[in-house]
Amino acid sequence: MKESPRGSVRLIRHRQSGRRFILRRFTGNGEVYRKLLDCSCRHLPLIYEAAEQGEENLVIEEFIEGDTLGFLLQGALFSPQETRRIVGQLCQALWVLHSMAAVHRDIKPENVILRGADAVLIDFDAARLHKPEAEADTHVLGTTGFAAPEQYGLSQSDARTDIYSLGVLMNVMLTGKHPSKRLAEGRLGRVVQRCTQVNPAKRYRDVLRLMEAL
Repeated sequence: MKESPRGSVRLIRHRQSGRRFILRRFTGNGEVYRKLLDCSCRHLPLIYEAAEQGEENLVIEEFIEGDTLGFLLQGALFSPQETRRIVGQLCQALWVLHSMAAVHRDIKPENVILRGADAVLIDFDAARLHKPEAEADTHVLGTTGFAAPEQYGLSQSDARTDIYSLGVLMNVMLTGKHPSKRLAEGRLGRVVQRCTQVNPAKRYRDVLRLMEAL
């Protein structure tokens, strides 16, 4: 399904049952996948196995059937009502992650799958656990345009880093553009503005505050 210098994502099928799974190989830190082994949330994929050897990671996870937001945005934008619903569901997924002290760090249209009425946040290869004693992230990871300023080595990423990316995603769903190019109108535009403040202290403190604003 996907191949890059950091690893690969393959669709595999269990011979006896015929069930399909995702087999993910990547180089880096797999600690968030291991945290998710005991987690059940309708807006996150189930993680069945997570193994590591050195920096090499192997993960077997639930195959989510549906289309990514990236694919759907090629055809049309989302209404304010749809955007509020989907972003609200992503906040629920992030609340689970953030409660584990995990930061996703790569929220973008390609990492959100719509499974019927449910939005599912996938791909934790760039995710990490927040370490209060660290001043900055060890590795600079994320997607240009969606990554928060602190992901470029300015400071350590935390829950507010994901809120920044969620604000950009919301704006792209509504306008097809980055907020610096064209800001969404009305109340949702003001929500996007607060999410994408350069200074993390000026963003929503956590995803519960963002859900209230939505």
